[in-house]
Amino acid sequence: MDTPPAVRARGITKCFGEVVALDGIDLDVAQGQIHGLVGPNGAGKTTLLGLLLGLAAADSGSLDILDTPVGRALTAPEGVAGFVDGPGLYPSLTARQNLAALAALRGGRRARGAGIDDALDQVGLTDVAADKARGFSLGMRQRLGLAAALLTRPRLLVLDEPSNGLDPAGKKHVHGVLTRLAAEGTAVVLSSHRMDDLEALCSEVTILSTGRIVFTGPLSKLAAENSELDYRLLTSDPQTARRIADGTADVHVAGSAAEWRGAEALVVRALVPALDELVAHLVRDGVAIRELAPVVSPLEAAFLALTEPQEAGR
Repeated sequence: MDTPPAVRARGITKCFGEVVALDGIDLDVAQGQIHGLVGPNGAGKTTLLGLLLGLAAADSGSLDILDTPVGRALTAPEGVAGFVDGPGLYPSLTARQNLAALAALRGGRRARGAGIDDALDQVGLTDVAADKARGFSLGMRQRLGLAAALLTRPRLLVLDEPSNGLDPAGKKHVHGVLTRLAAEGTAVVLSSHRMDDLEALCSEVTILSTGRIVFTGPLSKLAAENSELDYRLLTSDPQTARRIADGTADVHVAGSAAEWRGAEALVVRALVPALDELVAHLVRDGVAIRELAPVVSPLEAAFLALTEPQEAGR
């Protein structure tokens, strides 16, 4: 029997006065999936996250969360946790006291004591558990907000720009937590302007522009089969690689990026099938491929292609 999605939205519309924030949104998020929301400022991402967290109600359409229809009550559905516009924290309290206070407000007896220590450990804040939140950096506040969400053991986790201010260690902790939660069946919906984070974490993405969905689906659908991309090609023999690229059908040499990581890199433009053919030719001629990567990621390229025309016409 099919498992119901964690989120099922159909025809969701939300207006603020004369401003249409969401215009006929359809969205499905499976259980155990990390789903990314992408879009320019003002595209409707924060409004959509707010609906999922019960901070606002849709004007029309239907929204089911964790197999339960959501009405117009402004409360977070059972099993949902997260934050929009940054986590709400008490600056004068320590990290541990913040979590204890939030657990008490939610009536979460099981989340106290060891549960709080475990949440702090998961996000890498054990060493600063006794420090007051007012001295925390942006990244530390984000991690503390995630720890607060973990206290409820959510089945749907909703996060707005969770990577804001994170250093590499903080990002590693957060990515590890989200990946583990998804593996355990929790659905995660997150918005971010960091394309690298979304590509590293998400199995599916939704791109919004001016309140409408312009793409939703697996990241694989955004791959270069649908449009040409520029790729940076680093090889053991740049001259031979350029000659082979020039002779490969549907591969265009866009230029060279000198001294990329201490070596000359060739920039080629191609669809994925033509790129595969180029790789085969290089290997056959004994040219070692040391790096082959998009100059601009498929997600970023799709984001620009799908949103810039709409933005230009506003």
